[in-house]
Amino acid sequence: MAGAEKFSSDADGLMAVLRRLRGPDGCPWDKAQTRHTLTAHLAGECAELIDAVDREDAAGICDETGDVLMNLFLQIAIAEEKGEFTLSDVWQNEISKMVRRHAHIFGEEKAETPGEVTALWEKIKAQERAGKPQKESILDDVPHYLSPLSRAEKLQKKAAKVGFDWQREKDILAKIREEVDELEEAMDSGNVSAVEDELGDLLFAAVNLIRFRKGQDSEALLRQACRKFENRFRFIEKSLKAEGVSLESAGIERMETLWQAAKKGE
Repeated sequence: MAGAEKFSSDADGLMAVLRRLRGPDGCPWDKAQTRHTLTAHLAGECAELIDAVDREDAAGICDETGDVLMNLFLQIAIAEEKGEFTLSDVWQNEISKMVRRHAHIFGEEKAETPGEVTALWEKIKAQERAGKPQKESILDDVPHYLSPLSRAEKLQKKAAKVGFDWQREKDILAKIREEVDELEEAMDSGNVSAVEDELGDLLFAAVNLIRFRKGQDSEALLRQACRKFENRFRFIEKSLKAEGVSLESAGIERMETLWQAAKKGE
């Protein structure tokens, strides 16, 4: 519309928009946000971006990436207001970090495989931590805000770096079987608290196997399983609707037959 403010189509333009929204005559909602209130929005936007990536939705990825950036830049806008750091500081800090940690590209180090790159990355990170106050535990760096699955993997990875790890996949599989046996014992005992405790141990053991295999992470595999369940159940719904049968009256045997049909059709 006539007289509308113009902003450049780059990072500076987005920062200018956010500064305007948080300014004296800006948006009441944006002005009311704090770095803490924004974390829930950031988590939601990241989840939507991951969903778009999983669906290979290029338009969705573009849109959700913008939403994630908007949330990140709002954090920078708040920091600017507090006099803590600026967008330029963020760029410079990240560029310096990436150059420093990729010494095999920008320096004299050698790393030919992804594994060697990871080892070099950890060595450089250890050097960076050398001048900082010592933490009480190597687990202190694992954020509590992570989802339980992601946090379980990161806790296990931290312990594995100092040798507290399994030697073979089969050993972890045996541990999973052990946890199932303990779960069954707890269920037989009728101890609800023990059952819940063993269920948690079973999940943790399953994450350990996923992490040890070095393939897709736990979050990705569970999202994949959720999509599989959703697709199969939607097939059941669609099939029953075509038959003029309601979900409530179909019965488990009919739904199981359709479930198996959905599996065969995948």
